[in-house]
Amino acid sequence: MLKKLKGIGLLLLANMLIFLTLSLTFPLILNVLLPSFGIDVRGSVDQTQLVWAMVIGFGGAFISLAFSKHMARAMLDCYQITQPRTKQEAMVFQTVQELAQRLHVKTPEVWIFDAPDPNAFATGPTKNNAMVAVSTGLLENLSEAEVRSVLAHEMGHVWNGDMFTTTVLMGLMNTFVYFISNFIARHLAERNAALGFISYFFLQIVLSFLAMIPICWFSRRREFEADRFAGQAYGAAPMIAALESIQRYVEAAQLHYPTQDALATMKISGNTGGMMRLFATHPPIEERIAALRRLA
Repeated sequence: MLKKLKGIGLLLLANMLIFLTLSLTFPLILNVLLPSFGIDVRGSVDQTQLVWAMVIGFGGAFISLAFSKHMARAMLDCYQITQPRTKQEAMVFQTVQELAQRLHVKTPEVWIFDAPDPNAFATGPTKNNAMVAVSTGLLENLSEAEVRSVLAHEMGHVWNGDMFTTTVLMGLMNTFVYFISNFIARHLAERNAALGFISYFFLQIVLSFLAMIPICWFSRRREFEADRFAGQAYGAAPMIAALESIQRYVEAAQLHYPTQDALATMKISGNTGGMMRLFATHPPIEERIAALRRLA
C-alpha cells in the first residue's frame, strides 16, 4: 500500500512541478521573450486559460497513466500468473522476475492474454508498479529464447520509464491542443458565435491529429531503446530472431487476409508507408533488426 501511495505521490509531484514550471515560464515568454522579437500578444493571451489547459491536458494524461493497468486488463481476455502451472508460464514468470532483480525494481505483474497474434506490452504508472503481458500467440509462435528477449524488451520499457515520459509528452501536447483551439475559437466567436463553436471542435480534431506526430516519433524511438536493452540482456541474436518470427507471422497473415493487418492492435510490424509512417507507433521491423545487428 505504501509503495502504491508513493507511486501516486510521485505522479502528483511531477504534475505539480510541470504545472509550476510552465506557470513561471509563461509570463517570461509573454512579457519578455516575445516582445524582444517584436511580438506583443499580452492583451490577447489569457494566462488563466493556459492554466486550465494545463490542468485538463496533464490531468487527463496522468489519470490515464494511473489507471493504465486496470484499463489494459479490462480490455483483454487475460489471467495473471502468480503460481505458474505450466512450463511456459514458469518460463515467462521467472524471466520477468530475474530481469526485475537485475534492475532492482519490484517484479511487475505478469499476465497472459488470449490472442493469436504474437504480441506483448508493458504498462503501469511507475517502474515499481507495472505489468508485463504476453499473448498466447507469442508463446505458440516463438521459441523460448525469443520469448525471453521479447520479455526483456518489455522490461526495457519499464526500466526506461517510457510510460511516464510518454504521459508527460501527451500532457504537453494536450495542453497545446486545448489552449490553441480555445484561443482561436474565442476570437472567432467575438465575430460569429456559431463560427467560434464549430471552429473549436474542428481545431480540436485537426490539432489532436497533428499532436500525434511527436508522440508517435517518441514511441518509435523508445522501441529502439527497448530493443537495445533486450540485446544487452540476452544478446542481439535472440531478439533479431524474435523480430524475424513476428515478421514471418505478419507476412503469412497478410497473405491469407490481405486487407487486414495481423497486428493492428499494437502495430508491432510498423508496416506503414507514405505520410502514415509519421503516425506509426513502431518502426519497421527491418529497421529494428538493422539496429540490433549494429549493436551486435
